[in-house]
Amino acid sequence: MEKNIGNDCSASSHERVHWQAINWQLVHQQVRATQVRITKASKDQDWRRVKALQRSLIRSFAARALAVKRVTENTGKRTAGVDRELWDTPTIKWEAIEALKQQRGYRPLPLRRVYIPKANGKRRPLGIPSMRDRAMQALHLLGLEPVVESRSDRNSYGFRRNRSTADAMSQLFVCLSQKVAAPWVLEADIEGCFDHINHDWLVHHVPMDKVILRKWLKAGVVHKGRFASTDEGTPQGGIISPTLSNVALNGLESELQAHIRATVASKKVQKLKINVIRYADDFVITGSSQDLLQCVVRPWVETFLSKRGLRLSETKTRITHIDQGFDFLGWNFRKYSGTLLIKPSRKNVKTFYGKVREVVRGSLNADQVDLLRLLNPILRGWAQYHHPVVAKQTFSKLDSLLWWRLTRWARRRHPKKTARWVASKYWHTIDGRREFAAKTATKDGDPHWVKLYRLADTEIIRHKKVKGDYHPFDPEWDVYGEDLLAKRLLHKLAYRKQWVQLYASQKGKCAHCAGLLNEETGWHDHHLTPREAGGTNAMVNRVLLHPVCHVQVHSLKLTVTKPASDH
Repeated sequence: MEKNIGNDCSASSHERVHWQAINWQLVHQQVRATQVRITKASKDQDWRRVKALQRSLIRSFAARALAVKRVTENTGKRTAGVDRELWDTPTIKWEAIEALKQQRGYRPLPLRRVYIPKANGKRRPLGIPSMRDRAMQALHLLGLEPVVESRSDRNSYGFRRNRSTADAMSQLFVCLSQKVAAPWVLEADIEGCFDHINHDWLVHHVPMDKVILRKWLKAGVVHKGRFASTDEGTPQGGIISPTLSNVALNGLESELQAHIRATVASKKVQKLKINVIRYADDFVITGSSQDLLQCVVRPWVETFLSKRGLRLSETKTRITHIDQGFDFLGWNFRKYSGTLLIKPSRKNVKTFYGKVREVVRGSLNADQVDLLRLLNPILRGWAQYHHPVVAKQTFSKLDSLLWWRLTRWARRRHPKKTARWVASKYWHTIDGRREFAAKTATKDGDPHWVKLYRLADTEIIRHKKVKGDYHPFDPEWDVYGEDLLAKRLLHKLAYRKQWVQLYASQKGKCAHCAGLLNEETGWHDHHLTPREAGGTNAMVNRVLLHPVCHVQVHSLKLTVTKPASDH
C-alpha cells in the first residue's frame, strides 16, 4: 500500500482526497524511488525487472498524479487537441488521475495538426494530442526516461535533463580549441527527422509498452476536418516525441567509435580525432582529414540512419575546414590564426534583430512602458543565450541599431516636435548614463524607472559543461546534479537579485513541499502575510513556492514559515 499522499487522507481511499490536498513532496519521492530502481535494473541489463518496475510505476497513483500535474502546468495547458477539452479545474484534474487507471482498451485520439513558421520561411508541422493522450504519454515517459538516460551517448545534449545547447557548445570548444585539434568538421542535418522515423524500428527498440506505443504512432492527424493516417515518424508536439527521437539516434557516437576501433589499428584511433557532438537531430563530427569524413564517417552515418528510416539532407550536410568556420545551434565556430572563437552566427543575429524590429513596428501606438515590457524579456533572453561566447562586439552593434530604431519610433509618434524635445521625453539620465526609460509606479505605488535592457551590459561568463557520465536518476549523482542545477539557475536569475536571495536562503527548495525549484517546475513569489492584510514586499515576508504548492496554500489556507536559514 502506498504511503499517505494527501494532507489528511491515505492512498487507500483516494476518493476522499481532492486535487489541492495532494502531498506533492511524497508524490515526487515515490516516483523518484521507482525511477532509481529502474535505473539500477537497466544498468544491470535486467530487462524483465525493468518491465515489471515500469508497469508498477505506471499503475501507481503518484505517477498518474504527476503526469496530470505536468500537462496542466506546462506552456501547452491552454492548447486543446481534437476534442477541444482542457483540464483547467481541480475537479477535472482529479477525475483525470482516475481516468489514467484504464490502460487496457485505451485508444488515443488523432492529433490536431497546426503549423508554426520556421526561420527559413517554411512551416513546421506540429501534432497536438488531446489532454488525455498527453497525460498518458507523460505517465509512460516517467518509466521510459531512466532507461533512455542509461543508454544515451555521452555527448548527446538535446531533450535531456540538466543538458543544454551551451553544453554542446562547450564540448565543441574542448574538441576544437587546441592547436592539434581536428581541423575538419562534418556538419550533418537529418532530413525531416521527426517526420520519417521508422515505426517498426521504434516499436522494436523503445523499452516500453509496445501496444500503446504503436497506437500513438498510428493515431493519425486531423487538419481542417480531414483525417490523414501516419505511417512513419513521431509527431512534433507530443511529450514523448523528443525522447523517442533520442532513442532513434542514440548509438551514433558510441557505435561510430566502436566501428572506427574495429577497422583501424589501436595506435591510430586517437590520431583520427573523431568526436561526435549531438543536440537533438543536429550533430557535428570532427575528423583529422576531409577524406576520413567523406569516405569513412559519412557512409557509416548514412547506413546507421537508413536502418531507422532517416537520411542526411544533401543540401545542408557539408564538410568544412575549421578556418572557414561553421554554424551550429546559433553560433559560429571558426579559428582565426589558430585561435578558436565562438560568436553568435550571422543568421541568428539577423533573425533576432528582425524579431525586435517587428515588435517596435507593431507598437507605434503603445506607451513607452508597454514597449519596454515587450522588448526587455526578448533582449534579456537572447543575451543570456549568448553570454558564454565572444559576443560583446555583436551586443554593442545591436544596441546601436536598436537605439536608432527607437529614435525613429519616438519621432514618428511626435512628427511636429523637435528632436531635442523627443529626446528629453523618452531618454533620461539615470545613474550618470543616458537611458531609454520611463517612470512608472510599483504595486505599492512607489515610483520606479523601467529601462531598456542593454545587451552590452551582459557579462560574458564561460559555461561549465555537464559531465558526460551524469545520470539524473542515479543516486550517486544527486549531489552533483543539485549543485549544477542551483548554480545555473542562480546565474539565470542574476537580473532578479531578490529571487536570487530567496532561492539561496531556501537552498533551492520550495518553502512548502521542500521539492527542488527549477525551470521545469517554475516558481511563484508568495507573501507570507498577504498585501491585502498589510503585508509588505520586504524579503522577510516572501518565499518561493512551486506554482501548484502556491495554489494549494491559498486554497487550503495553509501556513508557510520562513526557512530558518533566513533569520
